[in-house]
Amino acid sequence: MAEGFLGELVPVGGGDAIPLVSEVMTIGRRESCDICLKFQNISGTHCELALRNGVWHLRDLNSTNGVKVNGERTLRRPLRPGDEIGIAGRKYIIQYQLAAGTKIDDVFAEEEDNPFGQSLLEKAGLERAKPRPGTGRK
Repeated sequence: MAEGFLGELVPVGGGDAIPLVSEVMTIGRRESCDICLKFQNISGTHCELALRNGVWHLRDLNSTNGVKVNGERTLRRPLRPGDEIGIAGRKYIIQYQLAAGTKIDDVFAEEEDNPFGQSLLEKAGLERAKPRPGTGRK
């Protein structure tokens, strides 16, 4: 993989792939987002992709129309290479190489076993994710 290239989002149905070039990237309609998607149903700052321990994680940033992974609405979730990400009805496939020695099943087990990772209301889809302290981002 090329230096500075951490993966890409490939639009389902065709179009140019979006390179993932930073370990934390915001996606939204605002020009200040790392990935700017100019569609009315996408929130100003819609979601965030973060590369942690060699695995990309998706987190909804209090968006109006939500995010989905493989058709299932979620507030936050680790991503396997080849997962389909839905952002307000737009679909992308995330392509990346797992870091050497990364066991993705362990990442998913840690996420599920962490009782403090999400509130019960968030897990039930009744509450939106809280803003991250100190970032000014929702």
